[in-house]
Amino acid sequence: MFSQPLKTATTIVAVAAGTLLLAISSATAHHSFALFDMTKTLDVEGSVKKFEWSNPHSWIVLEVTSPQNTVDEWIVELPAAASLVREGWNKNFVKPGEKLLVRINPLKNGQKGGSLTSFSQEH
Repeated sequence: MFSQPLKTATTIVAVAAGTLLLAISSATAHHSFALFDMTKTLDVEGSVKKFEWSNPHSWIVLEVTSPQNTVDEWIVELPAAASLVREGWNKNFVKPGEKLLVRINPLKNGQKGGSLTSFSQEH
C-alpha cells in the first residue's frame, strides 16, 4: 500500500499533467486555421476602418465597396502583435483611412473575412 504523502504527491502530479495537456490542446485548437479555406485566396481592396493591435491576434477591419455600391465590412485576421513586430510592424503600421489591397484565405462559411496571406499599401 502507498503511504498518504506518496498518494498526495501522485495526485498532484496527475492533476498538473492533466492541466498541462488541457492547456496545450486548448492553445492548439485556438490557433487552428479550420475556419479558413486554405485552398483558396481572395483579393480584397478597401479602406482601413480600424486596426486592432493585440494578442493573440491582430485585426484589420476594411470598408469595401461592393459592385452594388454598398460598403461592406471585411474582418481580416493577422498574427499576434508579437509576431508582427518581428516582421517590422508596429501599432501605427496601418492607419484608418488608408487604402489596402489584401490577399486572404477566406472564411469557409462565406462571411466577409479571412486570414491575411499578403497585402500592399497604396501611397
